[in-house]
Amino acid sequence: MKNIWFITKKELGLYFGSPVGYVVFAIFLFIWGFFFTGVLRWFNDQALQMAQNPYYAQQININQVVFSSTFHNITIFFLLLLPALTMRLFAEEKKLGTEELLYTSPLTPAQILLGKYLASLVMLAVMLALSAVSCLFTFLYGNPEVAPLLTGYLGLFLIGAAFMAVGLFFSSLTENQVVAVILAMGINLLIYILSWSAYSASGLRASVINYLSFLQHFDELVRGILDTKDIVYFLSFSFLWLFLTHSWIQSRRWR
Repeated sequence: MKNIWFITKKELGLYFGSPVGYVVFAIFLFIWGFFFTGVLRWFNDQALQMAQNPYYAQQININQVVFSSTFHNITIFFLLLLPALTMRLFAEEKKLGTEELLYTSPLTPAQILLGKYLASLVMLAVMLALSAVSCLFTFLYGNPEVAPLLTGYLGLFLIGAAFMAVGLFFSSLTENQVVAVILAMGINLLIYILSWSAYSASGLRASVINYLSFLQHFDELVRGILDTKDIVYFLSFSFLWLFLTHSWIQSRRWR
């Protein structure tokens, strides 16, 4: 565990020792604020209009309108941002010629991989924690449900972790960071929109496609439904790509 934390601190130092980490946070918070305030203003306008009719006023839900919309919009932005966070983790080692030094060190491939992945997860967790500040205002002026908000954030973290696991794999394949980003974005986007093809399918095929898609599992969490199958899906997906990354760097270590 000590070796894993050593790698994690090294990568976090590279993130925060340069403008990269701060620029990523600034861009994320700007995009989050853009989506959140836009939907919140629309919700406020609708709430004022519906206040004249008690029946319609009871139908409008701040969790469904504000948080659900914001969470889904942010997942699309994650497709672009998170692969950019992971693109340098292995690719830069190749480009700078430090890959051999890293692989011949006493550190095992698993420790190297987990250390780098943990650093990216810390960055993700910090971003989500900063965005949560904006949610506090909804409690001051509204009455949102806590459970869907918490499970929605859990869903964002899990889908972000899955995106990063894919990005980490492609970063280990090439020294070209742009190529790593494009490949990771392509795979993540393909699985993200997979559920769209389920509309033209039926029966078992539709069920399989829906299960393999990110959206089906993410929607459940955003609605406040905490089901183990959704948690297992994201964890299994991340583990698969981490396993592929580990196998690849293990093979390079013994070349």
